[in-house]
Amino acid sequence: MIDPPAHARRLVYLGTPVESVPFLEALSRSGFDVVLVVTRPDKRRGRREEPAPSPVKAAAQSLGIPVSCEVDDVLAADADLGVVVAFGQIIQPHVLARLAMVNVHFSLLPRWRGAAPVERAILAGDSTTGVCLMEVAEGLDAGRVYRRVPVPVAPGATAASLRADLVGAGVPMLVDALREGLGLPVPQQGEPVYAAKVTREELRLDWSQSAESLHRRVRVGGAWTTWRGKLLKIWSASSVEGSQLPGELDGTVVGTGAGRLRLLEVQAEGKARQAAEHWIRGARPAEGDRLGS
Repeated sequence: MIDPPAHARRLVYLGTPVESVPFLEALSRSGFDVVLVVTRPDKRRGRREEPAPSPVKAAAQSLGIPVSCEVDDVLAADADLGVVVAFGQIIQPHVLARLAMVNVHFSLLPRWRGAAPVERAILAGDSTTGVCLMEVAEGLDAGRVYRRVPVPVAPGATAASLRADLVGAGVPMLVDALREGLGLPVPQQGEPVYAAKVTREELRLDWSQSAESLHRRVRVGGAWTTWRGKLLKIWSASSVEGSQLPGELDGTVVGTGAGRLRLLEVQAEGKARQAAEHWIRGARPAEGDRLGS
């Protein structure tokens, strides 16, 4: 691993999903010379399974920037610095030994190192998270930090809305840091907390838990339960006061271990997403029916 230059103008950019795109566009718009973009290979999508580029590849092509799917290609790119945003791959030591890299990470390190910092912040009930600009080093998100910006977690924030807030804070942070010079990085302080990918089982709604806890799972995205033995996805909901038996339905309101949850948008197995009130009319729950059964 080598130290980055005081000021970098020629960059390689490594990223993949849609939240990486505003960073790439801002760097290009701000006058930095992005000489190469590295992203994942095209994936087959849709019924015809035609290859589709990653959002970052599509953005790079529209900007006229060369694109590669091989990390080692950065070694021949004649760049001052690599910028990594949600790339999704481990960058090997032999690459870091030749080109300094910085990474935009969506948490206040060392809390939520790893793959799912946004989702973990919501599941944990964090009131504040943030964005860090850190050096890319060996070890999972263990590098020293150049800059950090706290971002409040808005009440009811979903993973998508919180990620948008973090992008909004992170883009100017990155551009300003590269314009002004990175300066000296600071070692991370405190006990690391790791953000493993959220599993499908973690998103199962156990109605004996509190409405607050269940609502966090819904806000992350992908929450599910069962209805008469079939899958029912819960796409949006809100907490309401009152009490009733866990899993019991009163219209679109479901009882939990503490409080109640009002279903707003659901998706029954084999069906499209729909308003919960439309689903409940077709489901016609009988006395004794419970979600989760």
